[in-house]
Amino acid sequence: MTTLFPIPENHPQRFVLHNEVHARAPSIGHLPVRASHLALLLSSDEKMQERKHLTALCERFGVAPPEKDVDHFSATFNSFQIRWEQHGEFSTYSFYVHDTPKEPFADSALKKVPVDWMSHLSGQVIVAAHATIVTAADIHYQESTDLASLSVHFANNPVVGSKVTGGAASVFTDFRIHVDGFSRFLIVNHDLRTEQAGRLLQRLFEIEVYRVMALLAFPIARQLRPALNKSDRQLYSITNAMTLPDNNDGELLDELTTLAAEVENYISSNHFRFAAASAYYQLVQQRVNDLREVRIQGIQTLGEFIKRRLEPAINTCESISQRFTQLSERVSNASQLLRTRVDIIIEKQNQGLLTSMALRAKMQLRMQQMVEGISMVAITYYAASLIGKIAEALHLVGWKLSPELVEGISIPFIFIIIAISTKRIHKIIANTTE
Repeated sequence: MTTLFPIPENHPQRFVLHNEVHARAPSIGHLPVRASHLALLLSSDEKMQERKHLTALCERFGVAPPEKDVDHFSATFNSFQIRWEQHGEFSTYSFYVHDTPKEPFADSALKKVPVDWMSHLSGQVIVAAHATIVTAADIHYQESTDLASLSVHFANNPVVGSKVTGGAASVFTDFRIHVDGFSRFLIVNHDLRTEQAGRLLQRLFEIEVYRVMALLAFPIARQLRPALNKSDRQLYSITNAMTLPDNNDGELLDELTTLAAEVENYISSNHFRFAAASAYYQLVQQRVNDLREVRIQGIQTLGEFIKRRLEPAINTCESISQRFTQLSERVSNASQLLRTRVDIIIEKQNQGLLTSMALRAKMQLRMQQMVEGISMVAITYYAASLIGKIAEALHLVGWKLSPELVEGISIPFIFIIIAISTKRIHKIIANTTE
């Protein structure tokens, strides 16, 4: 790329990273608008399949399909607008139609989408929601009137809502799934600009998706509670047994090792889900703050309703996760303590064994010394006998010698020579082993 100034070469990812701030920008054609939103949980294979399915829709309407590696796509077809995003665990489809029926939810945006294409979408629905932006005159809305009249649009369910985006709109919902399988958001336009409307719709849909995704960890937390309590009681039993004088440390160590493996398996199997729940909950809080809610007298705001219902579930998930982490640390501490005790016992046994071996070696040395003394006497006896035989032979050939006298005189000299030789051998061996 040609530059106006002599600066170094661009990083390969510079423009991709720079333009990331503009990715997934909310955009709708104009007001009024009806929107339908789907969030689908998909496997890796289903994610590959949905790209092909989306490309087939584009080819059907003669629209350029998304590029191979993109994870978001927007396009306008004949009678509707689509926005697709692929996330780590799920994908979302938003469909927009720019008209307003007589009743806000009488005719959804999905009716403009080909039925055969919709029926072959991959994945499992985790969130489905309708949203409609209307004017106050369309539904005869006045803030001073009884807001209970709004519940007719929500199957007479209690409604929560607030003014948002600096008072430019009012949002109402009941956070329930209706007979068509969709939840509903009714947006009353007071002074919304098109860009504001796009951002508002996106925030509302994201709140609904992230709220449900955060709650995926809640059933897991409830299922794990009995296992957590059982493991906690088992650890108490083991540590209590460790204080008894007649316990079997080897068996306790085996039980602790098994318990540690079970606890670590629980943690590793569910760590991602609990961490994701915390991250999704933070996103929900951020999106609620972005709405800039102002209370409408007489009803709860969206933020109050979500916090009251969602926060206890998230706290439960965090509590279970923290308790498992603490239990793992306690098991590790107990294992380390028990291993220390076992090591001390083994060390004492080894020390006793070494003492016994040293005693046996000392006894063997004493016996060896006694045998050496006897051996010296025996060697002296045989050497003196040999000298006596030699003296007898010399006497027979004419030497005037007394064999008995010669043999008797040689005994002390032979014994001294053998003793000196033995001592030198001991000294040589001692020098060699040092």
